[in-house]
Amino acid sequence: MKNTIKSALAALFCLGACLTASAQKYTGGLIDKSVAVVGNEMIMLSQIESEIQMLKAQGISADQNVRCEILENMLVSKLFLMQSRLDSLSINNDMVESELSQRLDDVRTRLGGDEGVEEYFGKPLYKLRQEWRQQLQEQSLTQQMQQKVAGNIPDLTPYDVQKYVEAADPEDLPVVPINYQLSQICIYPDREAANLAVQERLLAIRERIINGEKFATLARIYSQDYGSARRGGELGMASKTTFWPSFSDGAMALKPGVVSQIIETPDGFHLIELLEKKGDMFNARHILLKPEYTLEDAEKAFKTLDSLKVEIAAKAVTFDLAARFYSEDPATRSNGGHMADPNTGSSYFEIDQLKPQDYEAIKDLKEGEISESFESLDNEGRSGNTVYKILKVDKIIPSHPATFTNDYSLLLQQAKQELSMKAIDKFVDDKIKVTYIILDPLFKDCSFDHEGWAEKFKEE
Repeated sequence: MKNTIKSALAALFCLGACLTASAQKYTGGLIDKSVAVVGNEMIMLSQIESEIQMLKAQGISADQNVRCEILENMLVSKLFLMQSRLDSLSINNDMVESELSQRLDDVRTRLGGDEGVEEYFGKPLYKLRQEWRQQLQEQSLTQQMQQKVAGNIPDLTPYDVQKYVEAADPEDLPVVPINYQLSQICIYPDREAANLAVQERLLAIRERIINGEKFATLARIYSQDYGSARRGGELGMASKTTFWPSFSDGAMALKPGVVSQIIETPDGFHLIELLEKKGDMFNARHILLKPEYTLEDAEKAFKTLDSLKVEIAAKAVTFDLAARFYSEDPATRSNGGHMADPNTGSSYFEIDQLKPQDYEAIKDLKEGEISESFESLDNEGRSGNTVYKILKVDKIIPSHPATFTNDYSLLLQQAKQELSMKAIDKFVDDKIKVTYIILDPLFKDCSFDHEGWAEKFKEE
């Protein structure tokens, strides 16, 4: 549970600072006051309670122990910030402005636009922008200083890694999950016919709207975006960056009450009715329809794939050659069907990196065996497009405790991470000793990770 809370706290400090630092002050019977001084920096009780409010909003229970963790995270951040200024580190302003823009879009979307943001925080947007920019600038310096401290550890040699493994408790070494190396042959259904059919359906729906039927009613009946369909297709006021560019451009080009022509995105085909537009934000309804494929499409694809499997088993053709000639997946066809993780480029897949349909097809196979033909999804759009395929299991690496011989890179990474954490902890412990710090007795019963804080409480 503690790790869960710490992860949530880290996410709050890195991604949610724009909301918490300016949130309304805690009014649970306590008067706001300074609870810590670090150098010339202060930490207010209201800042801690604002973090608590954000945790509760995420469904995470919070008690005094959580408040202690929040305070210690803030104290540590102040130490790194002070050192970054002494070391004259430079703010990455491009990154700050990009992050500020992204956060503004997020909070404006969640709170219903500029007016909702100003009402929630009780401040004009320009003032909030100034405060959030300063927070992000300080965060940039803090992160750079942490990276600098962590980066000062010496390069590790294979000998160092081997000694690390020998000295480590076996239970502390990572366990490598089962990994698969796979190849595929993919056949897509008749996209052109399916796209034409779905567009004809949308044209008919649009005609009904033009003739007086309610867009919201038809969205509830027909839209395949089931989340918004329950609201009559309404998406809510949101930044245009939230959506696919073609969707945003199509919506922003409309006048309120006007229904768009058919707009295609990687999710499918849409009709859009603009409700409201303010600056680069808009609220709209939409009806989403996705191409649907017939049983004939599947049977035709399965027949081809089953025939290829028979030919491969008879050694009339190799899987590699069959993939090059027959597969319709552009990402794998040219290399004989060999699959790679689109995010990492790795040719190995852990179970949770595979699509459920793909894992179901190969879970009982041995190395060299080929699956039955089945329906799956590709990596396009948010949910993927229908595709039919067979998979070949090229290699299986069973789950096992990491070893120096087989998993050197993983062990090197863990050893570096452990040394980096020790360097950061040592930096904090050393800075606590020499920095002017005063803590309020309100937190005297906290069990901090760094023992040095215990000497910094002012007398009651």
